[in-house]
Amino acid sequence: MADLLAQYEEYLATEKHASQNTLSSYMRDLHQFAVYLDEFHPMPLPQVTQEVISGYVAWMGGKGKSAATITRSIASIKSLYTYLQMTGEVSANPAKGVAAVKVEHKFPEILTGKEVELFLDQPQCVDAKGYRDHAMLELLYATGIRVSELISLNEEDVSLSASFIRAQSKGKERIIPLYPAAVKALSHYMKEVRPQLLADPEETALFVNMNGERMSRQGFWKIVKHYQETAGISKDITPHTLRHSFAVHLLENGADLRSIQEMLGHADISSTQIREQIQKGLPFERLVPQAVADYIHEHGLYGAKTGMELNR
Repeated sequence: MADLLAQYEEYLATEKHASQNTLSSYMRDLHQFAVYLDEFHPMPLPQVTQEVISGYVAWMGGKGKSAATITRSIASIKSLYTYLQMTGEVSANPAKGVAAVKVEHKFPEILTGKEVELFLDQPQCVDAKGYRDHAMLELLYATGIRVSELISLNEEDVSLSASFIRAQSKGKERIIPLYPAAVKALSHYMKEVRPQLLADPEETALFVNMNGERMSRQGFWKIVKHYQETAGISKDITPHTLRHSFAVHLLENGADLRSIQEMLGHADISSTQIREQIQKGLPFERLVPQAVADYIHEHGLYGAKTGMELNR
């Protein structure tokens, strides 16, 4: 069993170019499934039946696992067996007929323009940590990139003179322009602060922790939660909150959806999703941070008027 899982992990990494976050999620689900098999149905992976997988789904439900967790686990198992079909280990996918649990779709919360400004103003630029945190948060909102992309950035991925960064995900690369405030924050951090933090002069990571090593996902998560608390914002702010707020604020200020999707590197911010949030009367303002307006003006992202764009 361990050999097949290791082979599948290698396939995801080398052939599918899965991100580290995706890889960790898939393998965590599959290792948990393997533990279940060892305890309740000791058998090789190729001998697993649809009934066994259905039993696992029921077992997870009995353990109080959320619908989202169960649905994701089914998807992970199904993907594994698709791979095993491809390699000839199984003739049919036993997870194919297992019904997914209905998940209540929850949209990420959207920050208002004032909340964004308040949140981005929290880092106190009086020491290295403050300047670094300010640059990280400003860049995250300025580009809408994923956390995995943010912490994977190297110094060479930033062009201050041309005002853009180069982000990479799943083997693909995209160029994302920056607005002046983000360039200013990055410039000071890269020229004055980062050299002081580095433990190794050869370190390539753009953002490093206070030990001079590449910032981790967990480390950045703690930074976000800390500034949510100091800002006194009641909404649950996650890195994805800023990503989604970036998209909605751009759209509300006149940018076209296709351009936004291209910058995000994924079509996960759909017109339907945003329209539903707007129609629900969520409390975000038409007057979004000036940085967003500057961004649209400077990079020519105007599209059809928001209402027309949303109703495509």
